[in-house]
Amino acid sequence: MGNFYCLYLVLLLFCFGFFVNTLSQADSSSDAITAVYIVSLKQAPAAHYFEEQLRRHNRHGHGFHHNSSSSGRLNRLHKPRNNSRYHPSSGSYISRVHDSLLRRALRGEKYLKLYSYHYLINGFAVLVTPEQANKLSKRREVANVVLDFSVRTATTHTPQFLGLPKGAWSQQGGYETAGEGIVIGFIDTGIDPTHPSFADDISEHSYPVPAHFSGVCEVTREFPSGSCNRKLVGARHFAASAITRGIFNSSQDYASPFDGDGHGTHTASVAAGNHGIPVVVAGHHFGNASGMAPRSHIAVYKALYKSFGGFAADVVAGIDQAAQDGIDIISLSITPNRRPPGIATFFNPIDMALLSAVKAGIFVVQAAGNTGPSPKSMSSFSPWIFTVGAASHDRAYANSIILGNNVTIPGVGLAPGTDTDQMYTLISAVHALCNETILANDMYVGECQDSSNFNEELIQGNLLICSYSIRFVLGLSTIKQALETAKNLSAAGVVFYMDPYVIGFQLNPTPLEIPGIIIPSPDDSKILLQYYNSSLERDGLSRKIVRFGAVASISGGLKANYSITAPKVMYYSARGPDPEDSSLDDADIMKPNLIAPGNLIWAAWSSLGTDSVEFQGESFAMMSGTSMAAPHIAGLAALIKQKFPHFSPAAIASALSTTASLYDKSGGPIMAQRAYANPDVNQSPATPFDMGSGFVNATAALDPGLILDSTYEDYMSFLCGINGSGPVVLNYTGQNCWVYNSTIGSADLNLPSITISRLQQSKTVERTVTNTAGNETYKVGWSAPYGVSVKVTPTRFFIGTGEKQILTIMFNATMNNSVASFGRIGLFGDQGHKLNIPLSVILKFS
Repeated sequence: MGNFYCLYLVLLLFCFGFFVNTLSQADSSSDAITAVYIVSLKQAPAAHYFEEQLRRHNRHGHGFHHNSSSSGRLNRLHKPRNNSRYHPSSGSYISRVHDSLLRRALRGEKYLKLYSYHYLINGFAVLVTPEQANKLSKRREVANVVLDFSVRTATTHTPQFLGLPKGAWSQQGGYETAGEGIVIGFIDTGIDPTHPSFADDISEHSYPVPAHFSGVCEVTREFPSGSCNRKLVGARHFAASAITRGIFNSSQDYASPFDGDGHGTHTASVAAGNHGIPVVVAGHHFGNASGMAPRSHIAVYKALYKSFGGFAADVVAGIDQAAQDGIDIISLSITPNRRPPGIATFFNPIDMALLSAVKAGIFVVQAAGNTGPSPKSMSSFSPWIFTVGAASHDRAYANSIILGNNVTIPGVGLAPGTDTDQMYTLISAVHALCNETILANDMYVGECQDSSNFNEELIQGNLLICSYSIRFVLGLSTIKQALETAKNLSAAGVVFYMDPYVIGFQLNPTPLEIPGIIIPSPDDSKILLQYYNSSLERDGLSRKIVRFGAVASISGGLKANYSITAPKVMYYSARGPDPEDSSLDDADIMKPNLIAPGNLIWAAWSSLGTDSVEFQGESFAMMSGTSMAAPHIAGLAALIKQKFPHFSPAAIASALSTTASLYDKSGGPIMAQRAYANPDVNQSPATPFDMGSGFVNATAALDPGLILDSTYEDYMSFLCGINGSGPVVLNYTGQNCWVYNSTIGSADLNLPSITISRLQQSKTVERTVTNTAGNETYKVGWSAPYGVSVKVTPTRFFIGTGEKQILTIMFNATMNNSVASFGRIGLFGDQGHKLNIPLSVILKFS
């Protein structure tokens, strides 16, 4: 089925426990259990040394200078981009150091080193026994040893829905220059380099590879020389951890950057696919596709695979290489299969590698996860990561079947309709068998998977009724095969009804080459079957059917409808509050950060993609999930980075957050779906734990006015403020917490939101805003969360270009209450800038 549900079911098989393999010892008849461990060393990685060299360089008068009126004020925002690469030989030297350590620690023993990490993390991934891992952990050079863990993968119209053609794109000179010079790195399932969305010859404008990017393209049988170009500028794959486990299937996973799944091709094109590419599926034209930043460049770091998902060791290797190559933005449509253990969720190899990426000036976007709608279902945790939830947009494809009794039943299916002026006879597959013994031998024959089972004379020119069961979700039966059956039998069309045992199932529109419809509701399916059965005429003695009396016509679902209420938070989008640890204590950090289009998204598809059976062999697919929302933000971040090249990652995050919309296109509050079953009935106004700051406003984000910025040092002060974190921080970063004279709580981070998980009577926090626009006077207003009084000072201020202003926010609990409540601070400038800062308070003790 063409959506994330199938992938989710497949990957559930890998959610429990860790994969281990067996490595024979040279002198032992018994097998030793081995596993992959990620080992980090105390010596700082290359990126940290570059940062220190840059500081020294600037201290000696060779850095970037600002005019006297803003000197010292914009340093945190206008951070110089890392335009140089450390020499490749240094990487080789670090790798040799890792090899030497392993030889000394594991004298004469067998092991297998998979990766040397040397840019963001100084460490390596190695296949060893638990006893060998223990030996490594005792070495004085070693900081941390962590068992590897598994991860999983979590458009034609969305540019218009986001207002890009007349808004953000026009500000950047049109789609032909939108995102130019920015490289987006994708940690995903790879890419199909032959897709026109990634060609570099569709425009006459020059299209040079950015000078700051130094990545390379692997050359393999599936990814031959010439696969990369000035659009697709880098491509590698990372699978060593999976290979050592013996689960890598080279026939479908491909030991190359080529995408055998489809997911990676889809996400890359959402963010940065070329503009104006025709979307043709099942012979039907659905418009033209474009990425959010169609002129951005793409670099691919394949670390996820169709048959098993992925592993942290491979993902970290991809992140490390991406940062070393000089990418500007990382897009991660993946989440861990379990909540990281330990004193805080933030301390895991992936998040800590991403912290180093942020230090290097890279903006990091991650999908929130598809585990909603329950509270605390969030799968993206850290404040330096921009977490994106999934929302609907205003396009829908409606299909329906009109029965002979004038009852109309809604359904889905990207299919043509039958002739408008004709009704067709309905014939159930189980009533059109060649012989009665087939039903006794095959209880699933009603799913229409084999045309040889049916009587063509009965079905020819009529509408064939087939059943849709959980077997379609599991891939045991397919829509395509049922359509092939219908065509072989010369049916006028096909009608799928939902098996009554499939309760509350949500079905994406599926391409159908012939007239057809899928009825996703079991209740509506009963209405169809009741009408059909009541219209049958049977012989009084034999009870055999002598006449099929039910008739119907299909309206078709090829034409899009743009009148639905949107956006709304999708039921599967993971929700806050952000869990701080595995015991589900709440962090003082708002997650998600934002919502973006993630439902029913058309985008490029791999020619050999197998993730969605219904889109196999197609060049585009319609997919749903937070995986589709995250690359929307990655592309929009590229537009911000293009306009403000020296913005820090936190500045980009602030621009996206403070300008977000709180209302749907009809002017009402954004709604959030609250249940998997009948989600449009079970919905209520969205809170910050559903939608973060709101729905992304691409045009406003390019002119935010004020920015709330944070630095690597701020994040380190926050991590060091977590009780008992000192040794863990040292293990991951090589830095002692005593360097930071004062630590801060998560509520005190200079984020564009304020979350207080436990308000004991009163609390005061500060936020510092920096002006990126012209001189402006702001008024401050607010609405307090229920059970809390709020006071913000000052309530009015003037701020010049590049200047800063501290806002002091005082919270007082006015009652004892354990239900989360929400409010907002609004900043309203006299030059038209408006900022929104959401407030969330959970436990209140007056």
